[in-house]
Amino acid sequence: MTELDFAVLDAVPDRYAAAPTLALRLRITESTGAHLWAIALRCQVRIEPQRRQYTGAEMDGLVDLFGESGRWGDTVKPFSWLHTTVMVPGFSTDIELDLPVQCSYDFEVAGAKYLHALRDGDIPLLLLFSGTAFAREGTGFQVEQIPWHKEATYRLPVRVWRDLMDAYFPNSGWIRIERDTLDALQRYKSARALPTWEQAFGALLAEAGETAR
Repeated sequence: MTELDFAVLDAVPDRYAAAPTLALRLRITESTGAHLWAIALRCQVRIEPQRRQYTGAEMDGLVDLFGESGRWGDTVKPFSWLHTTVMVPGFSTDIELDLPVQCSYDFEVAGAKYLHALRDGDIPLLLLFSGTAFAREGTGFQVEQIPWHKEATYRLPVRVWRDLMDAYFPNSGWIRIERDTLDALQRYKSARALPTWEQAFGALLAEAGETAR
């Protein structure tokens, strides 16, 4: 039987990906001396928001997710951010490779809401591994399932996530709305001869007595 351990060493934006993607530098160590032909690796990435402190502005931005701060003792719980996979080539002892983490900027997704609200510090991540390992056994090979308890923690700097989003969506964000609402917004924009959506939303905010911060 093989014995695998996992550790995340670093995280950088993947500048050449088609969609916003982080590259988590992953080290896999095999401690029994076995040779691995390959690993079909799966990973669930979870955010553990209870493992960090928050400023007042960050808490205001997280009301939609966790409610008022007085309830946070009950509502701030770990939640799944995303799933990813990677094929690990053959190795003995240890190997380092990039684990791709494709990030959404859709504000209907809890992970994007949470990350957008953070201003500084780290994002506490828990990576839960599973998958299939193919190891050498005599003149053949054996197939093993990676145990569910294999995991790694990592504190992703908020600036890394912000750098990634700024590279793909400079000074902007995405929201999803119903088509009827979009049509109504279009009529509002056209009736006032507003040339951009930014100005249309600014006018609506001004009518509501709100300003962009």
